[in-house]
Amino acid sequence: MLVPNSLAPALFFTFLVSPIIAADPPRDLAKRIAERETQSEAVRAQYLYKQTLLIEEFDKRNTISGNYAEQREVIFLPSGERSERVTKPAVDHLVRLKLTPEDFRDIREIQPLLLTKDRLWLYQTQPRGEEIIDGIPCWVLEVKPRQLLDGQRLFEGLLWATQTDFSVIRSQGRAVPQLLSKKEENLFPLFTTIRHLVEGGYWFPHVTLADDVLPFRSGPLRLRMKLDFSAYQRFGAESSVQFDTNKP
Repeated sequence: MLVPNSLAPALFFTFLVSPIIAADPPRDLAKRIAERETQSEAVRAQYLYKQTLLIEEFDKRNTISGNYAEQREVIFLPSGERSERVTKPAVDHLVRLKLTPEDFRDIREIQPLLLTKDRLWLYQTQPRGEEIIDGIPCWVLEVKPRQLLDGQRLFEGLLWATQTDFSVIRSQGRAVPQLLSKKEENLFPLFTTIRHLVEGGYWFPHVTLADDVLPFRSGPLRLRMKLDFSAYQRFGAESSVQFDTNKP
């Protein structure tokens, strides 16, 4: 996101997260997560869904001064390529922020990230213990890019994966790198993506939330973002998939 922006203290969401007695994670934790993520991506590729985006920016009095909203329907072609159809055209009333190609790329690739086997080699990983997320024992895995090449967009942060089948149910971090130069600042917020359980035991992205202060050189700017993934429907099926509301 362009404007005057950076990363000052973030405004975090409160989730039901509890530490549990430390145990040793599997030595191949990252590999097991990547294998499950690969399975999840293959299943999700059979679904179309709606993607609703709302971004709000705040003024110095911490009141909403502008917003951006749009809705798209997303499908995956047999070739594996992603296809989008705009169902509600973009309404852009942002004042200071300007959305960039990197922002829209992050929405497609980073915020709903699935750490599949073909992406795992891009990252360094480190187990960070275990936590209970809404009653579910999880392994915590820290993920960082091995290197950042020109034009790459990658994820840096934490993944929470269930201890039963290594399904990722939550991620928190940011898209990197921040793009800074003498002429422009293209900064990206800390976000949390929450997944919900769908039929077949797979966890699909449900919502991405961000509430962050981006410290641009011209002054800090607070933004709030909500990216909803809804109405999952298996391609060719007549009914939508409903999330299991008893799970996070």
